[in-house]
Amino acid sequence: MPLTRRSLMDAAAARFGWRRAYGDTTDVDALLTEQSETAYTAAADHAALATAKNTDVLAVQPCVLDARGRLLADVLYLEGILAGARNRDLPSEVIEHLEDVVDHGHELTVLLAAAVRSTAASHASSGS
Repeated sequence: MPLTRRSLMDAAAARFGWRRAYGDTTDVDALLTEQSETAYTAAADHAALATAKNTDVLAVQPCVLDARGRLLADVLYLEGILAGARNRDLPSEVIEHLEDVVDHGHELTVLLAAAVRSTAASHASSGS
């Protein structure tokens, strides 16, 4: 939901990095939609900037390394959330979804590491 529709409390909490939980799926869906819209709006800018900056194989490497580092930190954070969910015997559906997220997150970090390695290998094989 846009800032104009959020409560003052939500806006203040977000400013300080605090988040609140939503018990209504309609509110959750609205927040997920807002996240997606924000990300996809920025994606065009990211693509244009990446096209301009990534002029060779080594220029790609730092960006992928940064993304992998952020993702790995988030996945490890989610592992903690999963451990807490298990320890508190939260519903199995919640635990299963968190397990899937953590597993896929780790898979993505492996794929990103492979992409980073391929940038170095490609650079080495080109003789540059």
